[in-house]
Order: sequence, then structure tokens, then C-alpha cells
Amino acid sequence: MISGHSPSEFVLIRVNLWFLGYLEGMSFNRFGLSPEAVRGTQAMGFVEPTPIQLRAFPIVLAGKDLIGTAQTGTGKTAAFALPILTLLAKHGAFRCLVLEPTRELAAQVETAFRDYGRFTDLRVALVHGGVGYGKQREELKRGVDVLVATPGRLLDLLEQRAMSLKEIKILVLDEVDRMLDMGFLPDVRRIVEKISTDRQTLLFSATLPPEIERLAAWVLRDPALIEIGARRSPAETVTHAVYPVAAEQKFDLLMALLERTNFDSVLIFCRTKVNADRVAHSLKHAHHAVAVLHSNRTQRERVEALEGFKSGKYEVMVATDIASRGLDIAGVSHVINYDVPEHPEDYVHRIGRTGRAQNVGDAFTLMSGQELQALQAIEHFIGQKIPRLKLENFPYLYTALFEAESATTGRRAIGGGRTHRGYSFGRRR
Repeated sequence: MISGHSPSEFVLIRVNLWFLGYLEGMSFNRFGLSPEAVRGTQAMGFVEPTPIQLRAFPIVLAGKDLIGTAQTGTGKTAAFALPILTLLAKHGAFRCLVLEPTRELAAQVETAFRDYGRFTDLRVALVHGGVGYGKQREELKRGVDVLVATPGRLLDLLEQRAMSLKEIKILVLDEVDRMLDMGFLPDVRRIVEKISTDRQTLLFSATLPPEIERLAAWVLRDPALIEIGARRSPAETVTHAVYPVAAEQKFDLLMALLERTNFDSVLIFCRTKVNADRVAHSLKHAHHAVAVLHSNRTQRERVEALEGFKSGKYEVMVATDIASRGLDIAGVSHVINYDVPEHPEDYVHRIGRTGRAQNVGDAFTLMSGQELQALQAIEHFIGQKIPRLKLENFPYLYTALFEAESATTGRRAIGGGRTHRGYSFGRRR
């Protein structure tokens, strides 16, 4: 391991547009992936690699270290899972460790490895907190090739001598900016110190703040940097807008928006667990099918909420920022920020839950007067002004926000039969 790299020394891989055009027609069997990995991909219904996969496959297969940054919904998990399955080839020792910041992300990535590797004899296991140790110890004892883990539970098992990292050849640090936000970087460092320096390391992060650049300089050797899209910009497939409203009318406006929006599924973000529970309770009382996701929910409750939302059992999910990064929730037509996020990066991640994989989506943000400064920080971060809208025929209470914004917005409004992104405004059936 080389500890003296500065971030500027990272090798930046950029692919010319003409080359991308050439690659777009390439199928998964053109990159040296194993036939079994390709079959697993085809069984999942995927036909052509995404841009991050096109660029990551040759780097990972060559055994090189990698930093990958990409907007959500770009196929990042397959970008490292497919070549890793190819490199491991057959069942043997525990050789690949994937670290994830949350239980949900860990479970999702473990499922992806199992799905892509269904035609191999490779064994994949999952360890995370919130559940007992027994089943996890049993799986480790039976032998695994790939382990997907959260840092805390992994350290517990290492201290209990239930496992060893001495034969690890591939280390994946996924969603590292989320690990930074959750205070996990010290644990990550403790884990990395227990792994041989003779390894391949892949690091994925939506952003690269100084703390992560320092970690990357310490943990990686001559890494290639793959950058897909602008790190600060929301997905181009998402139309987003702000609805100024008096704080005491937020829930009423939320109900009015849901009533007039023809949605497939709606993900509503709140800043706090208490607020998420309160909003979910009120929506249930209004006869919406609602799931709740935040860190106080048990693991069983989290899994049931996610599976129910994905299957359509719940039309609405109310969540804190635990659901804003990385979770693969397909088909979310609308994201509503009930509270303006405190950190600008979280805005990009939140609205990235819709408009995934080139599908279109809509993101609405309800803003009260005390949240104006947070919204301005978001607009500065993404480099654009977010349109302010008023819902027609809604009995607004006066707020100074209307006066502040009227000169620049021209009091643009929606409702009254207008359509948005092809959806007519009428109650979903």
C-alpha cells in the first residue's frame, strides 16, 4: 500500500463521446466476464452495460484499484459484482469483502451477488447488526467466498474470533460518503488495517470530500478514477420544484398534492424519525397505504417496509435519509421532501430515488420560511434555481415567502387540469 499519494495523482479515466457511442451496442459477453456471470446478468433481464459498467469492467478484471463516482441508479453494484464473480470463479476461501454503511444496502448488495452468481458455486453471506449472531456465525463456518457486511457487526465478529480477513484479495468500500456521514470511517480504517496490503481495493462514493480523499490516498494504490456525471447535479430525468407554504399548512399541502397527482409510488422524506412517524400516522388515518423506514425500526420492520413498497402493497413510503442513498427501489414516480434536507448533498440523493435508469420522475419540496436558507444552500450546491410553484385553489395562509419569490417566479402554478411529466392531476386509482 502506498500512503503518499495526493488526490491529484489519481489517474482520471475519461472516455471520448465517440468511443462511448461505439461501446453502447456492446453486450455483456464482450468484456471477458465469465459465461456464468453473463448468464446471471441475462437472467436478471439486462441486455447492455451502463456507462459505469463499461468503464469499470476492464479495470476490475485487470486487478487494478478503482475509485468510482456516479449518480444513483447507474448500475454501480453490477459494475463491481460481475467482474468480482469472474475473478473468484470457483468456490474457495473467503476472498472478497464488501463493506456497506447500512443494513438495507448490505442486504441489497448481497442479493445482487446471489442473483448475478446464481450459475456459479460461489457462496455469498451477509452480516449486519439488528439481528442475532447465530445464523451469521453458522454461514461463516460453512465457508463463504464473498461477505457483504456493515462495519460494526464485522468488527464484533472479528473480536469474537468468528472469522479472519487474512485471505482477502478484493476489498470493496461502497457508499463511502454515507459511511463518513454516519461516523463509520474510524471503523473502516480498523478493518482495512486487518487486511493484507496485497489486495485489490474498489472504492465507490457519490462525492469525494477531503476526508474521503485522504482515506483513498491511504487505502488505494495507483487507482483509476471513473466519474459518471456531475457529482453535484440532480439526475436530468427528474423534474423538481419547490412549494413554499406556511409551516402549519405543510401536511394539508402534502395531502392536496397527493390528491391531485397521478402517481405510481411516492417516497416522502422527513428530517427526523419523530416527524416521519407523525406524517406516516396521519397519512394512514387518511386511508393511504403507508410504509415507514428509519433507524428505530427493527430489521424485520425495515425489510417488510421495503418489500411491501417494492411490491406495491404500500403506495407511499415515509423515510428519513436512511433511504436516500443507494437503495434500489425501482418505479418510484414521485419524491416529496416534506422537510428541506439539512445537507445539500442529501437533496441530490433524495430526489435521485426517482428518475432512475433513464425513467422520468418528479420531485417536490415543501418549504416553510425557516427552511429558506437551507434551500438556498441546495441551489448554490447544484448550481441552479429550483422553480417555485403554487397549487391552484389551495387555501394558502399568507407567508412572506410568496412576496419574496413572486418577482422571480411570476407566480407560476400547477393544478386545475394541467399535466406534469405526462401525469394528469387526479387521484390515483
